[in-house]
Amino acid sequence: MGTVVLVHGIGNLVRGASPEQAAELKAAAAADRLRKGLSAAGLSHVPLPELVMAYYAHQLADDHRPEQQSADAGTLEDLTSAQEGEAWEWLETAGVARPAEGQAGMLSPLRWAVHGLVEQRAGDARPAARQRLAELLSRLVVATLQDTDAYTSRPGRRKAVRATVAQAVRDHGARVVVAHSLGSVVAYETLHAHPDLELDLLLTLGSPLGLPAIMRKLDPEPTAGRGARPPGVRHWVNIADVGDLLAVPRELGGAFPVDVHATTDIGLFDPHTLGGYLAAGLTAAALAPHFTD
Repeated sequence: MGTVVLVHGIGNLVRGASPEQAAELKAAAAADRLRKGLSAAGLSHVPLPELVMAYYAHQLADDHRPEQQSADAGTLEDLTSAQEGEAWEWLETAGVARPAEGQAGMLSPLRWAVHGLVEQRAGDARPAARQRLAELLSRLVVATLQDTDAYTSRPGRRKAVRATVAQAVRDHGARVVVAHSLGSVVAYETLHAHPDLELDLLLTLGSPLGLPAIMRKLDPEPTAGRGARPPGVRHWVNIADVGDLLAVPRELGGAFPVDVHATTDIGLFDPHTLGGYLAAGLTAAALAPHFTD
């Protein structure tokens, strides 16, 4: 039974721990969630493989945001003008139009748009629940934009993060990589930068790879609007939660050569976490055949 390398997404900085300790903590938490996923899929008899977290959150530290990586993300009003433009592109991709003059009322236009998106997706929920979901979505948007910039803004840092992921795969002889959220961007670039890495399965979860704002920053750049398959990837599965508003456009916008796209439902208030995806039976079922090889 081989090792599975996990590549985390936003909001994973562990303060007061070494990178090695943080990786172990994250891997242990992921194993607990995947056990639940195997149970949900009726596969409790399948033995759990070794899970290794390719931990890179500490490498996104910025001189202007000391030791910050999503856990301290600001508000929508803290976005730069460029990030605000990307946020609008994101929201419009998810189906929300910009407000007409005066339509936003007391809210900022971006905040109004986020609330509008929540009304579209969860309009039958209680007002307090909708407010909670709007706050969660706002934090996720800000964190993803900030962390993407933290990853892509400096070539040296980008190279170091990709080296961390490549080393985890290489050191453990892993044939399966599970990449979540921003981690799917990191994994995609890593596998292109290190074509000697050969995988039986790349599983992307809650991936924003298809967002135009992210596609423009990819290395290698898409050609004619399409991203290339990493050369060493034998099979690519992409899973998105039906309510994951970071995983838009659906099916990565048809811009990547994914073999299988699938959707799951990990809950209204847990629409984007790695743990939520791992605890889903669909994710566990996609992974289980590779645990017994």
